[in-house]
Amino acid sequence: MPTAVPLPSPLRAVLFDLDGTLCDSEDGIVSHLGRALATVGLPVPGRDALRACVGPPWHHGLDLIGVPIDRVPDVIAAYRATYDDEAPGLAPPFPGVAEALARLHDAGLAMAVATSKPQHLAARIVSGGPLAPYLPTVVGADPDAGRHTKADSVAGALAAVRLDGPVVMVGDRHHDVDGARAHGLDTIGVRWGTAAPGELEAAGALAVVDSPTQLADLLLAVA
Repeated sequence: MPTAVPLPSPLRAVLFDLDGTLCDSEDGIVSHLGRALATVGLPVPGRDALRACVGPPWHHGLDLIGVPIDRVPDVIAAYRATYDDEAPGLAPPFPGVAEALARLHDAGLAMAVATSKPQHLAARIVSGGPLAPYLPTVVGADPDAGRHTKADSVAGALAAVRLDGPVVMVGDRHHDVDGARAHGLDTIGVRWGTAAPGELEAAGALAVVDSPTQLADLLLAVA
């Protein structure tokens, strides 16, 4: 476990990323994205390249795999046509996550989700699963509400939590670190998601943990 981590204390709330942090959604996203690319007649890259699309906003992820900007709407539409109905069953919590959230909840910490996933999908995934009792607030991308980036979702989650006192972000990609930093928040990175080796450290994560148990121990030490 990381030692001498200068977390803000006493910690009042924790914001969590969804895909790759709370939920193991990689296989579902990668398979449906590959299917969508094939449907619209675009090349389907290898799995490692498709994994880069798990986490960031779609326009950024699709740019990473070379989708022309004018084809992005077609790819997203093809993806949504198959993924949206199946999403809740394609994103189970990682082992140990529910138990870690239960510990944080019992300690009185407020918790919320701040994700780049569309609001309606994120809410369905959380509300229909075992994490629902611990995560009453889910904030995702919603263009109608002016939320396009990770920083926008973090802002929405902070507004919903409405607590005075220290808050930290927990995520598995550099986008989580960047979005939290835009609001003056530190981020704890998790290694069980889709980050490349060293990605979270290079982005400036305050600490990086190896398991949900280790995460809960670290946060409870300053709660």
